[in-house]
Amino acid sequence: MAKYVDGFVLPCPKVKVDEYRKIAEEAGKVFKEHGAIDYVECVADDVKPGKRTSFPQSVDLQPDETVIFSYITYPSRADRDRIMEKAMKDPRMNMDPAKMPFDMQRMFFGGFEVLVSL
Repeated sequence: MAKYVDGFVLPCPKVKVDEYRKIAEEAGKVFKEHGAIDYVECVADDVKPGKRTSFPQSVDLQPDETVIFSYITYPSRADRDRIMEKAMKDPRMNMDPAKMPFDMQRMFFGGFEVLVSL
């Protein structure tokens, strides 16, 4: 069975990474409880601006920020749609966007069919 992945990239102020981690840990529990295979949140370690594009450029990274790269893996697109609906209705996910520790307007995300998985 083919897997399906939601990917996310966002800028996070360096001083708010621990706050972001707490939110991500709670969100990860919710998604896993509702059926996600994996929930992974990564903080930039080796990302440099490119000549044309890069992770920093993609989110208009500011000097006091770092890039967060995240992904959630599901058994299929249909499972993603079902799990996402349940997760978004879960009371633990009722978070005020104005109180998030990052600029949600510079976050981008999308769903992907897995092409290769070894």
